[in-house]
Amino acid sequence: MASNRHLGRIIALQTLYEQDFRTECGDTNFTLDEILSRNIARYHKTVDDHKFIKQLVQGVSKRAAELDITLQPLAPEWPMAQIARMDRMVLRIGAYELVYGKDAPPKVAINEAVELAKAFGGDNSSKFINGVLGSLLKQTEETKTPIKKRKSKS
Repeated sequence: MASNRHLGRIIALQTLYEQDFRTECGDTNFTLDEILSRNIARYHKTVDDHKFIKQLVQGVSKRAAELDITLQPLAPEWPMAQIARMDRMVLRIGAYELVYGKDAPPKVAINEAVELAKAFGGDNSSKFINGVLGSLLKQTEETKTPIKKRKSKS
């Protein structure tokens, strides 16, 4: 069974989406690990890189506020709370992979986020995601400062 990172990202997206939705609804009868285990179990025959999925989900969940602060200046007309939930989750995943990811080159991380947006977002989601994450990458290349080394302005 080969590792399938794209499917892993889909599982991560489903998990983070459910966590965000249930948190917003005030549901306290869940744990992130419970949601993640259930979602991984659904695809146990087609995905084997559970470590990647867990790191992605836990990393995005732990750093959601930090990622939002990093992303907000790149889409100033769209406060993070007003961005569609699905797009917000895809942006966080893409930004997390750009900032903290060690496995995928930056352009692969952006492309994967765009593909998630095409599959699960609205009509213009993929363009929006590509623009925001492309700006994040460009900003990093221009300053020659690794993204995770920069301090976000509040």
